[in-house]
Amino acid sequence: MANGGPVEHGYPHLETVRDAVTALYRRLSYDTVRTFSVSVAPADVAFCDTDDLHLGAQRVAREMVRHYRLPDARLIVGFREMTHAANVELAAGPEYFVELNDRFRTHRRDIGAALAHEVAHVYLHRLGLSFPGTRDNEILTDTAATYLGAGWLLLDAFREDGASSQKLGYLTPEEFGYVLAKRSLLFGEDPSVWFTSAQAYTAYGKGMTLARHDEQQPPLTAAGWAGRRRYARDRRHAREHTARAGARQEVPYSFTADGHGPLRVSFPCPTCHQRIRVPVRGRVRARCGLCRTVLECDT
Repeated sequence: MANGGPVEHGYPHLETVRDAVTALYRRLSYDTVRTFSVSVAPADVAFCDTDDLHLGAQRVAREMVRHYRLPDARLIVGFREMTHAANVELAAGPEYFVELNDRFRTHRRDIGAALAHEVAHVYLHRLGLSFPGTRDNEILTDTAATYLGAGWLLLDAFREDGASSQKLGYLTPEEFGYVLAKRSLLFGEDPSVWFTSAQAYTAYGKGMTLARHDEQQPPLTAAGWAGRRRYARDRRHAREHTARAGARQEVPYSFTADGHGPLRVSFPCPTCHQRIRVPVRGRVRARCGLCRTVLECDT
């Protein structure tokens, strides 16, 4: 939890975020991801200063349990002085003890954001889905919470001005915005109408720009003129040097040839980031086997 200190910006964890989206689809399946088409509603996690602290925290925790479809999980929420925003004990269940930073005693509107992350930990724990290392696993948790409809609260908890700052979660504001934009493009849901933080709205806009950029990369037909020209040059080079065809770090696609077979191009699905491999033969319609997105390509 950044509290008054500098807030990291940009996309330093982007590769891990994309891996997390792919991992969600692989573990949950397309059908299960689609059941999270409706986000947590602001009214369901609203918390005003006149609400009883403990009863209110338990009410919000129950709403998060409902959202993540954990009907047999019971959260017991307490408060104590700590460095991090919150902590949950990932025992066998069905009871889970969540500790929130004492700061939330007086910043109650952000309790929903903290619980969105902690209950996501419980959800992923039940699924048996994790990444190695604390950093990557926390990025997976933030990404899952956001992609599954609760993490917009984490971005909305980001506030920054000349005198102070607050940010919850491990993703940067722009990375939260990116995952939210991915979700918005999938479900047609606009979370920005719920934001109370002007900085959250800005971060979401930047994330949406990057998310749309993913959909405009060759060999997709939505790619711009410059991208298409670069792709044609790389394709020509791959055909002339088949034995050395491969990937360039600065572009998302790579060319491969199977012995004497046709040249193929591999590129990430703009929805789930699983790599798709198709023959280089002009106009092709490809369907991602993981997220079922149909892609119009000009290979």
